[in-house]
Amino acid sequence: MSQRLADPPPLNVSDLTADPLVQFERWLQDAHQTGAPVDTPMTLATIGGGGLPSARIVLYKGLYQGGLTFYTNYESRKGAELERNPRAALVFWLEALARQIRVEGNVEKLPAAVSQRYFSSRPRNSQLSAYISRQSRVVDTRAELQARMEEATERFTGKPVPCPADWGGYRVVPAMFEFWQGRPGRLHDRLVYRRKADAWTIERLEP
Repeated sequence: MSQRLADPPPLNVSDLTADPLVQFERWLQDAHQTGAPVDTPMTLATIGGGGLPSARIVLYKGLYQGGLTFYTNYESRKGAELERNPRAALVFWLEALARQIRVEGNVEKLPAAVSQRYFSSRPRNSQLSAYISRQSRVVDTRAELQARMEEATERFTGKPVPCPADWGGYRVVPAMFEFWQGRPGRLHDRLVYRRKADAWTIERLEP
């Protein structure tokens, strides 16, 4: 279990790399060294009907061509919201380091081959659950889900579970990163990267 640092050092612009993706990966590596899980949870916020925000926790699954990836059912609530408005915000909370990372950007589906490769690497029960789930839809009872799971388990005994056509990955292509370092007395450090053309600028925000 990770332990919270008592008094983290201040965060200065000189401490950051020019590329926020490199900085992001460094902070995740720092968190993993404290005992944080490699499968990193992140809050994913999308825009729902009527412009209302919608947020949930998903697992970050690495970088792909400069974007932060996660996987889900494309017909889930978040999938439907991203279809209508392909923009999202992410938040990572690295508790042991008193650090927060915020990301905003456009969202794109990953190539089917990438999603299928990741699907094949998942535990078999996770594959079966994704295969039978109609994510975000109303279901009468858990028994109905269990019956579907048992039927799929029997159907694919000794066979690979196919990746459902409505399941796959997304990448969030960042336009903004904020690296937040907690400090005593709430005089926190907030350094923001913003993309301008093909370059990144860095600004300090007041806490």
